[in-house]
Amino acid sequence: MTLPHPLADRLRPRILSDVVGQAHLLGPGRPLTSMLESGSLASIVFWGPPGVGKTTLARLLATEAGLHFEPISAVFSGVADLRKAFDAARARRAEGRGSILFVDEIHRFNKAQQDGFLPLMEDGTITLVGATTENPSFELNSALLSRAQVLVLDRLSLEDLESLAKRAETFAGRELPLTEDARAGLLAMADGDGRALLNMVEQCLAWERTPAANAAEMSRRLSRRAPQYDKSGDAHFNLISALHKSVRGSDPDAALYWLARMLDGGEDPRYLCRRMTRTAVEDVGLADPEALAVCLRAWESYERLGSPEGELALAEAVIYLALAPKSNAAYRAYGAARRRAAASGSMMPPKHILNAPTRLMKSEGYGRGYRYDHDEEDGFSGQDYFPEGLEREDFYSPVERGMEREFVKRVAYFNRLRQRRKGQEVA
Repeated sequence: MTLPHPLADRLRPRILSDVVGQAHLLGPGRPLTSMLESGSLASIVFWGPPGVGKTTLARLLATEAGLHFEPISAVFSGVADLRKAFDAARARRAEGRGSILFVDEIHRFNKAQQDGFLPLMEDGTITLVGATTENPSFELNSALLSRAQVLVLDRLSLEDLESLAKRAETFAGRELPLTEDARAGLLAMADGDGRALLNMVEQCLAWERTPAANAAEMSRRLSRRAPQYDKSGDAHFNLISALHKSVRGSDPDAALYWLARMLDGGEDPRYLCRRMTRTAVEDVGLADPEALAVCLRAWESYERLGSPEGELALAEAVIYLALAPKSNAAYRAYGAARRRAAASGSMMPPKHILNAPTRLMKSEGYGRGYRYDHDEEDGFSGQDYFPEGLEREDFYSPVERGMEREFVKRVAYFNRLRQRRKGQEVA
């Protein structure tokens, strides 16, 4: 008994014009089209999420260019498999035929294995087409990247997925037994992955039922696809960047969305607590000092409650941060102070603010001339606390937002007193 191939395999495009999506690569004047029209197919790295056509495009490029298609997987292949593929490509080249070596999950090969492709790419023995779901900038050698063109494949849109669903219905000769809402839910469950959609469509087409299944029944009968999220990969860094910038941009709704995406993807809530606390000190700062306390209390609440109850405390902290007045004045001031400290080396504090516990230190002038601020008018002496020979610099410039509005007044007040004290000393 011969088992049928999965629907996704049976519907695999046979020509480039059948490919759904990726119009930015396949349209008139676009990269892949231009390569084929010019008869000069360069080595390529396809970077994109699962189920968007990386393998299919590689096969079709080989067909269109008249090249032998040799697929290997970095998950299952080792040095012996690579050597065998290289030898076969050399033999074909000796016969006057070129080869596309398609390497799925190419980022899984180590540096030495990736370096092994370089001589064959340079002498034209192979045209390398790699596929990866990870950021090539971090996962692939710079030498390999310099010899290949990175082309980014996008997740399929709802319109693209609908086209695939209709193609499947035409192939099967029947419509999906789903209501309109259930059909929309099916497309959403695919999450931009064409292969995942066709696998679910195949299950739906096997149902024998009248009337059509509604959204609730469809969800019960199909297992929901897990969100595309890698806690140590691109998705992790992309989503935390989106969350941080949404908070900085004072958009609580977008911030809650990205928080939910990360939690649903399995992100460690403690990591989110740490990042939110950082946001409180970096982006809210002294415009609302209470923001830091809110984040720390949310962190403590999560530790006590755990998931899922404690996640509400994180959501409340995100909302508070997004709506709080923003200031990075302290962040910038600290950075400026660190740069100045590094540049000034090991200059000693001025002697008048050094303690003098011994007679020798007193004889050296330690503590001489120090003025106790509490004994001064206005509780402020105005003395210089920077090293001798280092000009005073204003690092902290508060903004006219939130609590820092009051700090603007205080900084100006002490600056006026400082100038007055200097005038009195000169007189």
